[in-house]
Amino acid sequence: MATKSKIAKNYSIEDYSIDEEPFYIPVSDEVQVFESAYDQKIPILLKGPTGTGKTRFVEYMSWHLSTKTSKKVPLITVACHEDLTASDLVGRYLIDSSGTKWIDGPLTRAVKHGGICYLDEIVEARKDTTVIVHPLTDHRRILTIDKLGEVIEAADGFLMVISYNPGYQNAMKDLKQSTRQRFVAIEFDFPTTEVETQIIKFEANIDDGTATSLAALGEKIRNLTDHGLSEAASTRVLIYAAKLIKAGIKPRRACQVAVAWGITDDKKLYRSIEEVITAIFP
Repeated sequence: MATKSKIAKNYSIEDYSIDEEPFYIPVSDEVQVFESAYDQKIPILLKGPTGTGKTRFVEYMSWHLSTKTSKKVPLITVACHEDLTASDLVGRYLIDSSGTKWIDGPLTRAVKHGGICYLDEIVEARKDTTVIVHPLTDHRRILTIDKLGEVIEAADGFLMVISYNPGYQNAMKDLKQSTRQRFVAIEFDFPTTEVETQIIKFEANIDDGTATSLAALGEKIRNLTDHGLSEAASTRVLIYAAKLIKAGIKPRRACQVAVAWGITDDKKLYRSIEEVITAIFP
């Protein structure tokens, strides 16, 4: 059956919300914790390895809260990086044909209009950038814009959510205690084989047998982290492999390009992963 193609839509950043229910399988009480924190205006920290569903969970909660309250809860996402400045978040003066004009950044727009402001991989941002969220994550819930000489109180629907991968932390990239203790934390990890099988099957529209084999592959590769593998195979790369298999690529080749080559350059570890792939997909 032919699928209906999607037409690209443009939204202003504060109007973007999740209209269709994202596929998400709760593994504990994370939905209840997030919902309670949103009601009490308590900021949230999501921590866990890459590809374990942190971003999908935020998308799901944006949809869930919109459905529950019958009012759209916008989701404003910022992918943090080492060159991200405070001005990128708050705003800056720009010059156009009419002269100098102030443009609000994504954080300022989220504060004014409400909704979830999601700072993904917060530790990648510069240290001086993370400090600006402090007044927004305590009882004050305010944003100070020094360049305008203004203080903005956060709208009722505003919630600050940040995420980070503890596996990347080091002396240079870690979350300060002064920042961490302003949030309630929800921890994510790789799902059980049974849950991961359901996720792969749904996301790639693949058969049960292939989904089960890929979930088993992910579990076995993750055991190699005790033998020098720095980053485990995420659910995301297993879904990529499943989609390639669905498209006609042979399973071993699909796992090679989507999983093995993507997670390590170490030849010894690569051979170990290849052996695991061959054992599951002979």
